[in-house]
Amino acid sequence: MNVDSIMNGIVIDHITAGLAFRLYNLLDLDKLDCPVAIIKNVNSRKMGKKDIIKIDSEIPINFDVVGFVDPNATINVIKDGVLVDKHSIGMPQKLTNVIKCKNPRCITSVEQEIEHVFVLTDKQEKVYRCLYCETKADI
Repeated sequence: MNVDSIMNGIVIDHITAGLAFRLYNLLDLDKLDCPVAIIKNVNSRKMGKKDIIKIDSEIPINFDVVGFVDPNATINVIKDGVLVDKHSIGMPQKLTNVIKCKNPRCITSVEQEIEHVFVLTDKQEKVYRCLYCETKADI
């Protein structure tokens, strides 16, 4: 299988196998008017298998979303067919309007203008909790 290289755009690499579609949805990549390739279960020496997302456009990427879904992923910026920047992500301390609180009693369910804020409470277990009601987020 061949997927063409991109001339100008973003490659999200080293995504844990099976998480590419979650990233695709949270980053709203379906709303883009440019080619986007999701490559699943690519062989990797380091990871065994991995997913890759290629975006054939220079768009801003929300690093917090990528770090929330897979803190080990990398973001590569390509210009004129050459890698010009590579970012390692890590887990963000706070997520704002990335996910929504599932607790129906949370103030964010009642007050529409309140931002959905989650804070990292356990880095080892990758636990995020709602700032307002402390409900654990589904990852």
